[in-house]
Amino acid sequence: MKIDIEKICKSYDGPGKTQRQVIKDISFSINPGDFVIILGESGCGKTTLLNMLAGLENPTCGRILVDGSPIAGIHPSRSILFQQPALIPWLSVKENVAYGCKIRKDTQDLEYRVNQFIEIMGLTGAADAKPSQLSLGMAQRVCLARALVGHPQVLLLDEPFASLDTFTQAHIQEELVNLWMSESFTAVFVTHDIDEAIRLGNKIVVLAGSPAGISDIFDIDLPYPRNQHDPGIKALRTDILNRFKIAYSVKRRLADEI
Repeated sequence: MKIDIEKICKSYDGPGKTQRQVIKDISFSINPGDFVIILGESGCGKTTLLNMLAGLENPTCGRILVDGSPIAGIHPSRSILFQQPALIPWLSVKENVAYGCKIRKDTQDLEYRVNQFIEIMGLTGAADAKPSQLSLGMAQRVCLARALVGHPQVLLLDEPFASLDTFTQAHIQEELVNLWMSESFTAVFVTHDIDEAIRLGNKIVVLAGSPAGISDIFDIDLPYPRNQHDPGIKALRTDILNRFKIAYSVKRRLADEI
């Protein structure tokens, strides 16, 4: 599934009849099997872009094409994982994982698929537990299993590990990369963490400015798992950080001129 983002912008109604533009003139392509990171500071429009890829919002201008056709609302081929776990409290872990597939009547071999992803996520012993009995990290693993059990072609992730402790975060990041490599889906992952971006992505799209546009795109051809002490990783991190500093300086200068 190829995704083409063509000169999109997004504005929201402001006070009176004013318009607040969040992102402008964003264009790039996502190839099948890519792990694309949308990297930028908090509030720069990353989630807005992800919502448009999911079909939850429409661009104000421009268009997003999936295999040549415009996105028209949500679709089971694209799953989304949010920042905070969103589980149905009266359902068990197993029932939560199966829920979306049952709603779509995608029930062929469903029990096998559910058990498979529960095992992959290390949740076998908690299959009958309710969400209130889970830790935050376990709950987010349930959400990841639910997002993948229908074998989507595209997985969209909105800072899903930001609220986890460092050790749980590293473990789930590793699980996600292993799943991406074995299941061959396309991933689009939003974060403001440079280290997380480099650890996960094979392409990093940097958003900067106000309204946000693409500052840089980095293609990363480094093997997994990635060692943060690798000289290539260190050089890439420094380069990305310097680009952010330049973009922030330009942003401040423009604000002073206004």
